[in-house]
Amino acid sequence: MPGVCDEIIDDIEDLISAQDITPKERYSSRRTVTYRAKKRQEDNDVEPENLPEIPGTARVFVKTWGCTHNSSDSEYMAGQLAAYGYNLIDIKEDAHLWLLNSCTVKNPAEDHFRNEISDAKRLGKRVVLAGCVPQGAPKADYLRGLSVIGVQQIDRVVEVVEETLKGNSVRFLGQKKASGRKLGGASLELPKVRRNDLIEIIAINTGCLNQCTYCKTKHARGDLGSYPPDEIVARALQSFSEGVKEIWLTSEDTGTYGRDLGTSLPELLWRLVNIIPDGCMLRIGMTNPPYILEHLEEMAKILSHPRVYSFLHVPVQSGSDAVLTDMKREYCRKDFENVVDFLKERVPGVTIATDIICGFPSETEADFEESIDLCAKYKFPSLFINQFYPRPGTPAAKMPRVATTQEVKKRTKKLSELFQSYEPYGHKLGEIQDVLVTELSHDKKHYVGHNKFYEQVLVPQDPKMFGQMIRVKIIGTQKHCMIAEPLESLDKVQSEPAVTVVNNTVRLRTNDSTLRPKFSMTEGNISVQTERINGSFKLIVLPLLFLGLTLIIRVVWVLMSRSSVTS
Repeated sequence: MPGVCDEIIDDIEDLISAQDITPKERYSSRRTVTYRAKKRQEDNDVEPENLPEIPGTARVFVKTWGCTHNSSDSEYMAGQLAAYGYNLIDIKEDAHLWLLNSCTVKNPAEDHFRNEISDAKRLGKRVVLAGCVPQGAPKADYLRGLSVIGVQQIDRVVEVVEETLKGNSVRFLGQKKASGRKLGGASLELPKVRRNDLIEIIAINTGCLNQCTYCKTKHARGDLGSYPPDEIVARALQSFSEGVKEIWLTSEDTGTYGRDLGTSLPELLWRLVNIIPDGCMLRIGMTNPPYILEHLEEMAKILSHPRVYSFLHVPVQSGSDAVLTDMKREYCRKDFENVVDFLKERVPGVTIATDIICGFPSETEADFEESIDLCAKYKFPSLFINQFYPRPGTPAAKMPRVATTQEVKKRTKKLSELFQSYEPYGHKLGEIQDVLVTELSHDKKHYVGHNKFYEQVLVPQDPKMFGQMIRVKIIGTQKHCMIAEPLESLDKVQSEPAVTVVNNTVRLRTNDSTLRPKFSMTEGNISVQTERINGSFKLIVLPLLFLGLTLIIRVVWVLMSRSSVTS
């Protein structure tokens, strides 16, 4: 019988989320939309239902496939729609419009996406498409006549939805550039509706520097485009002020960050580490081996920091150098082993997650056995096993295949059996650990926390624990998680905001003493700035500060008025 946590996280960088995104009341402002004449959408199978007479009040269903970058994009699009007044719902049959954010990594993900489009047409729903599938193959037959938002155009979602509800077809697929350089994408200051209020996903760059022969995502996300460090740090500060406890950094390859800006991933990480409040954590997203090799020393120090998870997702894809060459992965098996060995030595207990593709066209049985040998050597606690899928338009799709489909299935099964044969957490029974509780388990009976090594720990479902760093004792282990009981009194567990106002003074709870918070008002909005020797960056408007400053201004005005009357 499978354990209660066996399916909590199927793939850290390959999440499939059909959960609804619910709006936040704080996003109540409306925005101006530019209207243009558009191409009419193709007819649905049935007549579309009547829409609300008041613009901006239609019901919208949002569904996301794919990586955490896609999840972040969906949260931004949902935030803008909520800010404009749209009702975000999780029952798709009750929605007027479906916003479908797609993934192009594997055939099954695109198949699900295509089926969802068919369902929408059958039910007479308006449809807006987003993500890597329409960006990478906009002329696909089944996308004809439908509205599309490009991966770098998500800040135009309100305009696209408005026009689509009118029956028009809108497509924005361009890249954002400045001074001839590709930008990271839409602004990080956009409103957001988080799938999990405690977790902020920040895309630090989009695209990559690789030319992997099997990858379709490159067609959609393109070459590397990094966000400026100040914008990323400001987004993190804003998130902590809103009660976020965990930051996830994501991109197609975090290790390449900053190479187009003259900076690097470690430089960004050190800036973020300095502003992480106590009781909060940072998780670094997937990085490929070539780009982490030159930063191993610094990365080991960062992963050892108490407010950074000692966890890194480094996909190897194959244990065979011959296959890696055909994949154009730009590293060899030894490079990958150097990364793993170095981090395991310098960061005791570190969790290394990796990926293996079974059945790449040129993979022989001997090549596959090298992958088996690599996985048996390290016994990765998180191993994502993927059967090769030929993605249209990629070089690998045209390569002659050595193994039959049946042989590939056998290889996938054999590697899966190896992964299931070892227990990664048995030796931790009885340990005392600190875990940050941020999720609800799939069985709805436990809360899910993560320890320093980003290992899943199940705890009793007590609301006082949610969003807290608690000390626990491990009382049971399973293949994918540990089970624990809390050691401290839950009455003592209290939440402390990262940004507070005390005696009319803004206080930023951080471990960096060089930061000095101050605020100013511009056009009725309060901006909090944290100044340091090397510059400053802004924290977005805090409603609490606005109320506090308004009260101070009124008191001063009353006192001045009285003084004027007296004189």
